Amino acid sequence: MIEVVLNDRLGKKVRVKCNEDDTIGDLKRLVAAQTGTRAEKIRIQKWYNIYKDHITLADYEIHDGMGLELYYN
Repeated sequence: MIEVVLNDRLGKKVRVKCNEDDTIGDLKRLVAAQTGTRAEKIRIQKWYNIYKDHITLADYEIHDGMGLELYYN
């Protein structure tokens, strides 16, 4: 079980607990449940790399305590 911190740069930081074998789509659904926005409207990225929904967190080498950027489309 890892904890990922997502910052939307508008003053909101979301902490989500998930497994490393979860996909980015699963992470989006967990964030959507906490923030109240729809999962389809969420974009997760790090610098200029936009993460795709079907790839797991372990494949992107996302570890415990890592910070990602959260954008709303």
